Amino acid sequence: MSIDDNNNESENQTQAEEATPVNQTVEAAQNAAGNALSSILALKESNPKVFFGGVGAIVLVLMVLMMSGGSDPKLPVHQSKPISVGQSYVLKSPNTYDPSATIRMVAVPGSMAAYDDTEENDRDGSCKHLPQNTSVKLTQSQQDPSDKNVVWVEVEVTDAGECQGKRAWTSGINLQ
Repeated sequence: MSIDDNNNESENQTQAEEATPVNQTVEAAQNAAGNALSSILALKESNPKVFFGGVGAIVLVLMVLMMSGGSDPKLPVHQSKPISVGQSYVLKSPNTYDPSATIRMVAVPGSMAAYDDTEENDRDGSCKHLPQNTSVKLTQSQQDPSDKNVVWVEVEVTDAGECQGKRAWTSGINLQ
């Protein structure tokens, strides 16, 4: 018998010895799963209220876990740029991507939330809705008394046209 034959025999014995505990472990796991399944089915036959109550509790816990969790991403907040009286700006609404959208101009600061835009003459009134990118000059600004984060600005239209020289108020976020 050569050295190679002895090595091959010892390798074959080692593999056979290793396979036996793995097979026993797999069989033990299958037996445990079978025993658990049979005991659950026996519980269903002997006490269905407990069985279905347990199933309902498991479903309830899974639903709670699926509905909760996640992250709370921070909502984007408009960062207002510092504005100064006498500077020229353009009107641009940060709340729309529609280039044909207009910017509402009001006679009194803070009255924007109170206007009703259902009547046609309100939409077509003189210089109440200015198109985006209209050039304006800032004449004055004031903070909203109810919300310190809102700034109202009075602007004078500098674009040539029927609204040139007219003054009106709008929200400060509309200035770019």
